[in-house]
Amino acid sequence: MGKFFHNVCKDEQGQDIAEYAVMLAVILVLVIGTVRLIGGNANNAFSSVASSLGTQ
Repeated sequence: MGKFFHNVCKDEQGQDIAEYAVMLAVILVLVIGTVRLIGGNANNAFSSVASSLGTQ
């Protein structure tokens, strides 16, 4: 039984999964933040172009 716990504590496979989960969470936060930032600016730009085209 002691050998089993020693092998479980020594096994590093779970750390890889946790590292990938943290990296995925950071990437998702960056992507969502970028989309929100660019999305608002793009919406303003398209609205400006649409209003200038409508007045001509």
